[in-house]
Amino acid sequence: MAMVTEGLTTLLEPRALAGFVETPFIEDIVQRAMTYVAAGFPIHFRGASGTGKTTMAMHVASKLGRPVVMIHGDEESSTSDLVGGEYGYRTRKVIDNFIHSVLKTEEDMTRRWVDNRLTVAAKYGFTLIYDEFTRSRPEANNVLLSVLQEKMLDMPAARDGESYLRVHPDFTAIFTSNPEEYAGVYRSQDALRDRLITLDLDHFDEETEIGITEAKSEINRADAEKIVHIVRDLRESGACEFAPTVRGCVMVAKAATVQGCSISSTDDVFRQLCLDILASETSRVGSKDQTSRVKEVLTELIDRYC
Repeated sequence: MAMVTEGLTTLLEPRALAGFVETPFIEDIVQRAMTYVAAGFPIHFRGASGTGKTTMAMHVASKLGRPVVMIHGDEESSTSDLVGGEYGYRTRKVIDNFIHSVLKTEEDMTRRWVDNRLTVAAKYGFTLIYDEFTRSRPEANNVLLSVLQEKMLDMPAARDGESYLRVHPDFTAIFTSNPEEYAGVYRSQDALRDRLITLDLDHFDEETEIGITEAKSEINRADAEKIVHIVRDLRESGACEFAPTVRGCVMVAKAATVQGCSISSTDDVFRQLCLDILASETSRVGSKDQTSRVKEVLTELIDRYC
């Protein structure tokens, strides 16, 4: 998506994502999401890291054909980071020298109000993607309640104009989040969650993972299949603290391309790449016992599939 600027807000132009892989598995999710959007509901993609939430949100937004405003959840975010605030000053100076012997000067300074991303999207009917919205404190997101339900945005008194902004009929909101057990994630308000239609994203099916690995790394399909089989079996082995995702497949494939190594059990470089990347991706603490178990399973899988 190309970027343009509306005031101080960066907009993304609605273009199809380069290299986006569409399989029946993906098309089913997109079609369901588009149905709910057409019915006037905000949608929420929820899932573990690496399940394609943000990419899916941007793909759905590109299909809507409206400029996109993107917000990233952050613990330090406040309501003003969504709605807007007073940034800088506006100065006005009038010099009256109509009578040459008399100089009259008037000068005043006022705070300058700037609309932030939620206000811009609601005012002009843009698509809002609120990525990882549960990483913002719940109270910062309270302003969204009336926007999503009553289609009204309560504006601060400091902003010139009306106290309420009526939300444009083309406004669409797409949210993404990790599960609540993830570090740095807040529990969302029940009132906000009740306004969203949540689509839980899990790991992709095998065909989709092969397609993504092939498209993102530009390796051949046969090699992509080998890597995906290794990662999927590692995921099901129960040896991992965190199940590896398609992101691990892409990392291994790209690293192998850079190294110029073959996707083969006899290639020591490829073996080491798998051990480095997949062992680190599947453990938070990196304990010696955990890492040893993962490497043991990986060695067996590389021998089996390569």
